[in-house]
Amino acid sequence: MKPSEILQRLLEVYSEKAALRRRHEAVARIAGQYDVNNTYQYVIAREDEHLSWLADAIGDLGGTVPELLAPEALAPVKGDQALLGVFRGDAEASDAFVATWGPRASDISHARHQLMLKLILGEMQEQARLFHQASTGRVDLLGRRTGGERTPGFVMPTRWVE
Repeated sequence: MKPSEILQRLLEVYSEKAALRRRHEAVARIAGQYDVNNTYQYVIAREDEHLSWLADAIGDLGGTVPELLAPEALAPVKGDQALLGVFRGDAEASDAFVATWGPRASDISHARHQLMLKLILGEMQEQARLFHQASTGRVDLLGRRTGGERTPGFVMPTRWVE
């Protein structure tokens, strides 16, 4: 694979990954349950790292990383069942990303870039698992606490005011 083809592929991955990250930030604004929100914050932090890796690889190949767009706005949802559907959508989007890019990552001839994409895809499989669990109503996504009690309350969306 030519360097220009690798660059184009990395730019495509970056663009799609950035769109998923924007979506997850928007969901974090409406997912008030503390443990679920923490899960989205964890995923967003990993996505920031993935985008950083991709930006470095794109820069190494002489490319320019597109500017990140503002997060999309999601209307607040009413009721737990509606929010479960949002989580299901994120799980399906993550599954689709992995299904699309898994075979395409293997085609990349540059070993370091190929390994980077495989690491990103592996973490995304774990993220999809978290979203699938959230879509069933589970809140013990990042682990279970000893002592049984969950953190009470909800996260307020105003923390996102910039």
